[in-house]
Amino acid sequence: MPIAVLDTSEARAPRLRGWGRYVAELARALGELDDGDLEVRELFRDGPRRGPELVWEQWELPRRARRARARVLHAPNCFLPLRRPCPGVVTIHDLAFEDHREDFSRRTGLKYRALVPRAVRSAERVICVSGFTARDVADRYGVPGERLRVVPLAPALAPGPAGSLAGAGELEPYLLGVGDLRAKKDFATLVRAWLSLRAEGRRVGLVLAGADAGQAAELRRLAGDAPLQLRGYVPDAELDALLRGAVALVHPSRYEGFGLVLLEAMARDTPVVAAGATALPETGGDAALYFPPGDAPGLTGVLRGLLDDPARRRDLVERGRTRVGGFSWERTARETLAVYRELL
Repeated sequence: MPIAVLDTSEARAPRLRGWGRYVAELARALGELDDGDLEVRELFRDGPRRGPELVWEQWELPRRARRARARVLHAPNCFLPLRRPCPGVVTIHDLAFEDHREDFSRRTGLKYRALVPRAVRSAERVICVSGFTARDVADRYGVPGERLRVVPLAPALAPGPAGSLAGAGELEPYLLGVGDLRAKKDFATLVRAWLSLRAEGRRVGLVLAGADAGQAAELRRLAGDAPLQLRGYVPDAELDALLRGAVALVHPSRYEGFGLVLLEAMARDTPVVAAGATALPETGGDAALYFPPGDAPGLTGVLRGLLDDPARRRDLVERGRTRVGGFSWERTARETLAVYRELL
């Protein structure tokens, strides 16, 4: 039986986000498929860390793939080995390191910009999580369309137990933003819109759930005396509860390769408002409300209309249920397997 190997190192991080959650859910769903003509094995960095990540990505991973007699090697995190014993598949979530260089340290940015273009140009297949990302990869790096495949993500956050949200009574009603506090997420636009709503006398809170990546101090400065809550990175159970309890999820990001949190909110019957930028309209479809990226007055108007119109909120919830029903990790796994088979 032919063997495909999948690098699941990112799924073993203590705090799953982004890539790690994708790899964990993909590996689980691949393992659950009843597939008798292709074996998928997980490869990952085990034991104590020896050397930088680059050693694993470019030397140890292909060595283990060769030892496994793999027919396909899948790197789900951009860094496909440039020299490998078999055809390679690489997943690209986004190219934010090109568009928003300020969000990356100099060393990290250099690594991405040096290796990712080479990886996608050398890959036999490039999986992109959205049509937007596929177009971005094709335009920036000149990758032929016949080597690109769009395979979307699906909700990955497990429901938490009842009572997972400490102080829920103090928070309601509240708007919620989710994501690391970095420049591209543009939570400053959300804070400004929220302050405008409060200036109109609307008693609505704002909670941001995400690790500080350099923007927390500026957001606190913008909020002044207003009761902005910066929760930092929150465990899955608390994030689940925050999503369920919010008046709306607001995702003002200027650049997203997919925008999984939109689907997470829809899966919990929470209305979604997002910037009409990059992949977000593709993910949200007609189940979200949009505003021009960076337009705080425009966002204020959208939120005002949503808060004042219960029928509109109910309609968004119903549209969200329909929308999210089209995404599943079984679908993601089957479409990923189809990419592997193309290379056998």
